[in-house]
Amino acid sequence: MNDIYEVDMIKKIIWIILILAASIFIWQLNKSAPLIVETISVDIGLTETSVVNSRSGSITACQRSKLALAVGGQIAAINVKEGQQVKHGDTLLNLWNEDLKAQVNSAKASVTAADFTQQSLCIVNQSDQREAVRLNNLVAKKLSSQGQFDIAQAKALASKAACTSAKARWQQTKAMLAQAQATIEKTYLVAPFDGTIGEISGEIGEFSTPSPPGVPTPPAIDLLTTDCHYVTAPIDEVDGGKVALGMPVRITLDAFRGQVFMGKVKRIAPYVQNYAKQARTVTVEIDFDDVEELPDLLAGYSVDVEIILASYNTNLRIPTDAIIDNSTIYILNKIGEIEKRQISTGLANWQFTEVTQGLEKSEQVILNASNVTNIRAGLSAISKQKHEQEKTSND
Repeated sequence: MNDIYEVDMIKKIIWIILILAASIFIWQLNKSAPLIVETISVDIGLTETSVVNSRSGSITACQRSKLALAVGGQIAAINVKEGQQVKHGDTLLNLWNEDLKAQVNSAKASVTAADFTQQSLCIVNQSDQREAVRLNNLVAKKLSSQGQFDIAQAKALASKAACTSAKARWQQTKAMLAQAQATIEKTYLVAPFDGTIGEISGEIGEFSTPSPPGVPTPPAIDLLTTDCHYVTAPIDEVDGGKVALGMPVRITLDAFRGQVFMGKVKRIAPYVQNYAKQARTVTVEIDFDDVEELPDLLAGYSVDVEIILASYNTNLRIPTDAIIDNSTIYILNKIGEIEKRQISTGLANWQFTEVTQGLEKSEQVILNASNVTNIRAGLSAISKQKHEQEKTSND
């Protein structure tokens, strides 16, 4: 009898263990997965409203000139090299101009000849004037006839007119000389400011042509400053009206990652750029604040700018990514439950948003609130568990 009783007890224990194991297995399959959230405390800090460039901006040289000659001709001499520093007034390049030099020499000879002709005729006029005065005195003394005086006076007037004409011809030849000299000056390309030679188009013996506006002819020489730069950046037309002169700007460059430079808006274009297949933009120019701390910049570096429209340092703020639909957030309350909250916001940018109503300092805001489906599922699971607990306690 004892053996039969022991066998029955063992069977019952085995069944109980199997039932418990099955129950635990089923509970594990049906229980909700833990909801993992990342939180951050509401704090007081800098919040800003800003606008950024719609396309990449550029570092621009303070002075840059794509120089071209006003006349075409064969290049006779290139007096500089790419990368060379030049001073204002230095001759950079000149065309073959021997024919123009010959014209200048001819004009100089014409000026000399006109000068001597003028002197000769004016000397004759002076003599005729004296003769007319002498005859006038003789007529007064009745020692000469009136007819002789009239002839002398007419001759003096004619020689005076010839002298005046000779002076005019002399001035004309001088003007022709100045014109010839101005023409020859067009064959010399001179530096309009101190700078660095960026690029030279053409070689000695090649033909250089003028580069008027609108004609895609390469300039003879690209001259630019390397010690003075500013930023140009396109701003979307929607944001263009918000920008004002003097606003602070954060400047970042791909060439100097991790560094932030400060500047101020110095100019806003008075018109909107309208390029085909591109958004309409307003070009903004920005000066650097601390020029002495700048690294060696090259014109053409790509630039991103953030123009700060307004900023506060003493208001509550939360990460912008934590906000859903501009006014909704989820917080983890003091008892560890997820709670939905409506807030009012103020200044905002891509990083932080000012909270004007709906939160207090040190409250825990859920950062991954953008995953609304999981949050709501978690809230539903919590609500369901509470309901089951309440029903069990009532039973």
